[in-house]
Amino acid sequence: QVQLVESGGGLVQAGGSLRLSCAVSGRTFSLYAMGWFRQAPGKEREFVAGISRGSERTDYVDSVKGRFTISRDNAKNTVYLQMNSLKPEDTALYYCAARYSQYGSRRGNDYGYWGQGTQVTVSS
Repeated sequence: QVQLVESGGGLVQAGGSLRLSCAVSGRTFSLYAMGWFRQAPGKEREFVAGISRGSERTDYVDSVKGRFTISRDNAKNTVYLQMNSLKPEDTALYYCAARYSQYGSRRGNDYGYWGQGTQVTVSS
């Protein structure tokens, strides 16, 4: 069974930075593409970033391009989301997700495994 545990969320002022981590169980982590999603109160869950099995490809929603970086360390079974220049509109519950595929997807339903989320709050 694949389990995902997010960490690194917290309260930060606008313009600050946070790095989210997602630890994934199992020996087949390298066979899963990974993604980060977020959901703010009153809004639908939104794709944030995705990364392929071997980090060959990455993808970002336009609103975070140039500010967020997704990466993974397959030796540590961990995917990261480095968030810089944070804005109040980045405030959301951030979820890590795994998909048994070469590449990630912007569609949440394409992912079979999800973490419980970690809260990111950006104050103005």
